[in-house]
Amino acid sequence: MKRFRAIIFDMDGVIVDSEPRHERAFREVFEEMGYGETHGIDFPQYYGRSDRTLWVDFIAKHQPAQSLEELSEWKQKRFLEMIRQEQPIFENLPELVERLSLVYKLGLASGSYHPVIAVILSLKELRRFFPVVVSVQDVQHGKPAPDVFLRAAELLEVPPSDCCVIEDSAAGVEAAIAAGMTVIGITNSIPREKLNRAHYVVSTYQEIDNLLLGKTTLQV
Repeated sequence: MKRFRAIIFDMDGVIVDSEPRHERAFREVFEEMGYGETHGIDFPQYYGRSDRTLWVDFIAKHQPAQSLEELSEWKQKRFLEMIRQEQPIFENLPELVERLSLVYKLGLASGSYHPVIAVILSLKELRRFFPVVVSVQDVQHGKPAPDVFLRAAELLEVPPSDCCVIEDSAAGVEAAIAAGMTVIGITNSIPREKLNRAHYVVSTYQEIDNLLLGKTTLQV
């Protein structure tokens, strides 16, 4: 008897090594705007949150001439250039996803926008494994609110209690807990101690494989 019926993946920092590239893209845009040394943004505070959240705070602080939409498009274009060029899918992630897809329903719930999700899931032919994809654009509130995870469970037709989430950020862990789901935190982006609210904390995809494919007993 399997404990879970569905596994829901975060994307940034779980499927793709994107957090450093998000930061690089923001920094390049800030530099071109003239805020290279004065942007005042503490990037780790925004891991797991949407670009919009960061831009809203930046606009409140600096009142730039550009609109929220212009800034979002500027940064997104720069970020996607990096992703297409570098294709930074985490090593061993595609193999894990394929193995899990044979046992569980899979979904993706991301703080990114659909154009970004589409580009990333096109790498390594990952899109075929995710029948359900939810963006922050599809819900009212981004992480740490539970909305994206609850929407994913709804579309998967699986109760939240039967879902396990794989996350790399504190905001994502809080969102999964608020959704009533079990969460595995992976230390791709932040230290283990900052993921301590997760039910399990791992540092490798092999550990996730062991937990979800029967080599380790899950006790939640």
